[in-house]
Amino acid sequence: MAGRTVNVLNVAEKPSVAKSVATILSRNQGLRVREGRSRYNKIFEFNYAIRGQPCHMLFTSVTGHLMELEFEERYRKWLSCDPADLYHAPVHKFVPEDKKDIKRTLEEESRRCQWLVLWLDCDREGENIAFEVIEVCTAVNRHLTLKRARFSALIDREIHQAMQNLVEPNKWFADAVDARQEIDLRIGASFTRFQTMLMKDSFIIESATDDRNLVLSYGPCQFPTLGFIVERYWEIQAHEPEEFWSINCSHKSDEGIASFSWMRGHLFDYTCAVIIYEMCVQEPTATVTKVRQQEKLKFPPHPLNTIELEKRASRYFRMSSEQTMKVAEELYQAGFISYPRTETDSFSSRTDLHTIVQEQQAHPEWGTYAQRLLDPGASLWRNPSNGGHDDKAHPPIHPTKFSIGESGWSQDHRKLYELVVRHFLACVSQPAVGAETTVEIDIAGELFSACGRVILAKNYLDVYRFESWGGSMIPTYIVGQQFIPTTLTLDSGVTRPPPLLSEADLLSCMDKEGIGTDATMHDHIKKLLDRFYATKDANTRFTPTNLGEALVMGYDDMGVVGSWPSVGAIEQTMLGISFGNHISEQLWNVT
Repeated sequence: MAGRTVNVLNVAEKPSVAKSVATILSRNQGLRVREGRSRYNKIFEFNYAIRGQPCHMLFTSVTGHLMELEFEERYRKWLSCDPADLYHAPVHKFVPEDKKDIKRTLEEESRRCQWLVLWLDCDREGENIAFEVIEVCTAVNRHLTLKRARFSALIDREIHQAMQNLVEPNKWFADAVDARQEIDLRIGASFTRFQTMLMKDSFIIESATDDRNLVLSYGPCQFPTLGFIVERYWEIQAHEPEEFWSINCSHKSDEGIASFSWMRGHLFDYTCAVIIYEMCVQEPTATVTKVRQQEKLKFPPHPLNTIELEKRASRYFRMSSEQTMKVAEELYQAGFISYPRTETDSFSSRTDLHTIVQEQQAHPEWGTYAQRLLDPGASLWRNPSNGGHDDKAHPPIHPTKFSIGESGWSQDHRKLYELVVRHFLACVSQPAVGAETTVEIDIAGELFSACGRVILAKNYLDVYRFESWGGSMIPTYIVGQQFIPTTLTLDSGVTRPPPLLSEADLLSCMDKEGIGTDATMHDHIKKLLDRFYATKDANTRFTPTNLGEALVMGYDDMGVVGSWPSVGAIEQTMLGISFGNHISEQLWNVT
């Protein structure tokens, strides 16, 4: 419906996103730039039509959250109240001093606009920021028409589609974040003050520049994450090596060598193992009892979500989850991949998967494979599997623009872009096909087995170089065939403890137990390192520090920390003394 020109204030979550969206919508024609109150948040102006309605567009940005949640002034000092009082102390949201210039820009531009279009990231956190912007803008212009743009990639077709299909902002999503922020603030502040003040004179941490008292921070996601690390460390420390014995044999023929494993696995009783071994040596003739041949499939991975991206980047490239998300965010803002914070691992039927593949046909490394995918005669295409997760906000992570590596890209940018592209091409491919042969033999009543595999069609493995499917052929055997083993040995071994948790392992633990979100898991891990609760080695494996172990042990030994906020003053004092005694004992090696 055409009419008079409407002034539309558009607000993005970051300056770079505001610039990208404004450039796309204006088609870089008639785009004017002017300064806002904040030197980093410029204002872009251009003309546009929304469903036939002429609009004068003003496009600016915030820098993440515009507001902070805090206690009222009288509760902010650490010694102003008992930590337990923070569970019912009043809280409020406010614009901090370093965001005041952004607030002034929004107020000034809102006064002369009729519409407010919110281009914040399409997750709950983005929705919360959207309502922070709404609060500031409607305070000076309560007649604004409020609209929300939903998009998952900074590419032309998606941005124009988002602008032509504006929706209503979701207050429930924003309220959910407010609730989580308040819970995190109350729990985190109360326990951080409690344990830090309790132990403030017990130790200091030495740095290269100064000696400073250490803040013993607590977080409802931070501490369970630390618990996973400590629990695995304790499991390793408690492990006592135990010797075991197993019988192994091999058979060499003109066709090759087959290695047979004892189907008992191993025995911890040496005498028993020796008796069985001597029986086999005395009657060494092996009889083939079973030959099973079957086709095996190795399926490609599900479409890529955030947690899987972090786990695979850690496993393949030893990139930290924090670095992975930083690089992924930069690739997204430059328009090369879709929004990297998503729980979804299933593509919608509306997604044009073939077009995404077509855009990769010219790449020198995987372009030929992309061409084969689109060739009906190659029979390589397979609709991607459904991973079972859908956050209803974003599609799985996928490439949105072709690139052979931009000039400003680091090695991490190249690796992560390659992972996203190869993963996408793999998930729309047929599974690898192999022929597997299993042979079972009997020696003096003991059963042994050997397995061989030959790959008949690599399919997705041709492009997904990060995975392999090992195996080798074994000689041909028939049921009833007999032979004398080439080797027959009694071998010893020692049980080993599990390894320290890797970053991929830790992310899996957090995901399984619902600790954090796809957008915050890497922050919780980084906090443990920043607080000196744990260290990470070159293989991305975590070890708790004495401090981290002491804190977990203190809470673990108390066993009643979950009820601490609700107990009375006498019980709080007793728990404080108990906690302090436990921590003091464990921190002996820290000082």
